[in-house]
Amino acid sequence: MRYLPKSPAERDQMLEAIGAQSIDDLFSRIPERYRLQAPLKLPGPYSEAEIVRYFSERARENSVGYSSFLGAGVYNHLRSVVTDTIIQRGEFLTSYTPYQAEISQGTLQAIFEFQTLLCQLTGQEVANASMWDGSTATTEAVLMAERLTRRRRILVGRSVHPQYRDVLRTYAKSSTLEIEEIPFGADGTINQGSLESQIRDDVAAVVAQSPNFLGAIEDIPALAKTTHSPGALLIVAVTEGVSLGLVRPPADADIVALEGQSFGLPPSYGGPFLGVIATREKFVRQMPGRLVGQTVDTDGRRGFVLTLAAREQHIRREKATSNICTNQALCALAATVHLSLLGKQGLRELAHQNLSKAQFALAKLTEIPGVRRPFGAPFFNEFTVALPRPVEDVNRQLLGEGIIGALPLEPLYPELANHGLLCVTEATSRGEIEKLATALRAALAAVQVEA
Repeated sequence: MRYLPKSPAERDQMLEAIGAQSIDDLFSRIPERYRLQAPLKLPGPYSEAEIVRYFSERARENSVGYSSFLGAGVYNHLRSVVTDTIIQRGEFLTSYTPYQAEISQGTLQAIFEFQTLLCQLTGQEVANASMWDGSTATTEAVLMAERLTRRRRILVGRSVHPQYRDVLRTYAKSSTLEIEEIPFGADGTINQGSLESQIRDDVAAVVAQSPNFLGAIEDIPALAKTTHSPGALLIVAVTEGVSLGLVRPPADADIVALEGQSFGLPPSYGGPFLGVIATREKFVRQMPGRLVGQTVDTDGRRGFVLTLAAREQHIRREKATSNICTNQALCALAATVHLSLLGKQGLRELAHQNLSKAQFALAKLTEIPGVRRPFGAPFFNEFTVALPRPVEDVNRQLLGEGIIGALPLEPLYPELANHGLLCVTEATSRGEIEKLATALRAALAAVQVEA
């Protein structure tokens, strides 16, 4: 009953209530070719103890004990146990949208504090709480720009995360959006000359990412100047929130789309994560997602309420600013606790550790013959390296040493053959970096011998 909570008798009662004779009758409208024709090839049946043992053994086969140098939008940062302790409290863990302000002041205040923290980090005036993740936040920011400008052309930097661009193109298929990409230049940032030649008065928004997918930090003030000249809006995507501890906040942007995973959320195989949109106050009525405001009650006491909630639950679907907003309040709470524990100086120190270790890693790796950094723009904790051999071949050698190496860029950028993306955070030790350098030197030599 723990794993199959409905008994056969209860299933029969449910079928009878909906007028179906059997499970097959229930699924009759699904074409037969899509239905399971044979039992799944699973081991067992097992008792509960055997199931626990089976999955414990499978877990031990995962990369426990490996040193990982992957980033690309998902980052391994240290997290305090305090964060998990708080978000696992029942009143937070089971909460949903706090419609009834009278009994939801704690949740509403936590969201309000989250919004405040994100405004301080991004240099914007209002922030929502929240979106699915950074990719959907970026796309919703584009749709927001379309509503504000009543224009359809969108210019997206090719240095923006490829998966973010994929999400945007998926949305564009069923809308009037016209997506064009801006190439990156020799330094790995958006090519200003290309942007100037592509931008016209029919462009709704320019989308940039900083630090971008290749690790380079974009010149946001310069991009803003070029973007604003024909009346377009600048959207800046931030996938690595910790960078805001050192890098100048994108205050020149009109809309910031942030992935908040770095703030107290584990990589966790890719989610759940935390998307945020921050913008100028004058654009707030076109901002999707949940927004909590501060007010006073009839007795003058401070209180918090949901406000400007133009979501599909409240108004006609076609009039809603977003139809994908769900309850990310638990993730937002984790980020709030994490940032509150760090404080301003703590976040700055954390960011400094990321930058210092990444600089050390780059220096060690570029001592190896044939290894170079192809892009000269400043970077934070992630950078692109060019290798003399295919990255996949090198990674196979590194895996034997317990190291998960660079993300191969060629599948995403065909012109970047033998290029890989490496990430170093405060969770990466000096010993791991030195081990990577030693193993990479040996791997390149081994690959050369095999060739």
